[in-house]
Amino acid sequence: MKGLKLSLVIMAAALLTIGLGGMAYAFHDGGVANCESCHTMHNSIGDATVLKGGTQFQGVAYLLKNSDQSSTCINCHQGTGGKDVFTTGAPSSISGVGPTNYTPGGDFAWLTKSFSSSDSTGSRFGHNVVAKDFLLVKDATLTKAPGGTYLASNLTCISCHDPHPKARIDNTYTIVYPKIGSSVPPIYKSGSYGDKPTGTEAVGVYRLLGGNGYVPKSVGTPLFGSDPPVAVAPSTYNRMETSTDTRVAYGSGMSEWCANCHGSIHANSASANFIHPASSNSGAQLGTTIAANYNAYKKSGDLTGVQATSYTSLVPFEEGLGLSSANIDTLKGHAGAGTGSTAGPSGTENVMCLTCHRAHASGFTNITRWRMAEFITQASAYSLTGTMTSVEYRAAMYDRDPAGGAFATYQRSLCNKCHVKD
Repeated sequence: MKGLKLSLVIMAAALLTIGLGGMAYAFHDGGVANCESCHTMHNSIGDATVLKGGTQFQGVAYLLKNSDQSSTCINCHQGTGGKDVFTTGAPSSISGVGPTNYTPGGDFAWLTKSFSSSDSTGSRFGHNVVAKDFLLVKDATLTKAPGGTYLASNLTCISCHDPHPKARIDNTYTIVYPKIGSSVPPIYKSGSYGDKPTGTEAVGVYRLLGGNGYVPKSVGTPLFGSDPPVAVAPSTYNRMETSTDTRVAYGSGMSEWCANCHGSIHANSASANFIHPASSNSGAQLGTTIAANYNAYKKSGDLTGVQATSYTSLVPFEEGLGLSSANIDTLKGHAGAGTGSTAGPSGTENVMCLTCHRAHASGFTNITRWRMAEFITQASAYSLTGTMTSVEYRAAMYDRDPAGGAFATYQRSLCNKCHVKD
């Protein structure tokens, strides 16, 4: 009898572990998560303070469990692997070691690195989210968003991601918002991985991004004017890209969404403003000539590529697909972690902000996917900058071997993937 009880206890513990694991994996489920996971009502539990270094019954603004918004987010998204966006231990103190998260958006730990070069300081490597508990501070140079008015001192994770998301996709494939006096379907799943709404339930928008009219309560203004983009990510995406790419299938609207904060960079008349087109409303469609370049380009001097295998996550593109059931199916079929489509563009696709930049942080100035210099490699070795080591550079390139065949012995900038000037 005692053995049976012990077996039941072990079984219950196992089931609880499985349940918690599933909950952790799908914590937000496309909508607002468990309130108590981010907030503390009285900064006290079990007659002890919740906030580290805090005073019992005395909390911080917005009843957060950490010092600020980004710290509260990073508290769960730190570590290595899965949905982590900040390498635990902030490897800035370890010479020659790079961050170890390889999400498509990048690792905020790059913000803690600084190389002895004028173009290689940590504050230039990403969106400088303020996270006191993780020693992340506001941008040291920029006071506001380039091309906009959003203050650098207000930049946190929830500047982009809505922790209490109202935007959702209903079964007509329309982004809708709950309002007093109206009724919208509840969110039952994430909208990041190709799940679809039903007749009675909605899915969330891509990556919980803030929708039209969104602004954090702590900021107040300016309000967002564009809906979140259409995109599908693979369920597994935090991985090295040593031999295969991780492909996020971008549909449409990414640059338009970025323009919520960087409006002047995305002015409608790109040619008149002499800026690189980066959104569908500014002539950013690739066209057949650029698509042919992209597909043929393998590396400097090698134009033997074919469309079926030409895709690289170092130069992704937007497929020009709007929000519909069929388009979500198409994007889901293209997304993958080493298993997604390797096909390049046909000409109807778009250049977007994330074609050249990562969303969170990278190992390079201005959050670029590769170093914007004459050479990426020289004599089949990465062309280093300042005190950056080859190990750090390889980490920034998601573990691509500079001599492994993906690059020429003297590989020039990947602007040439579209423009073929090398």
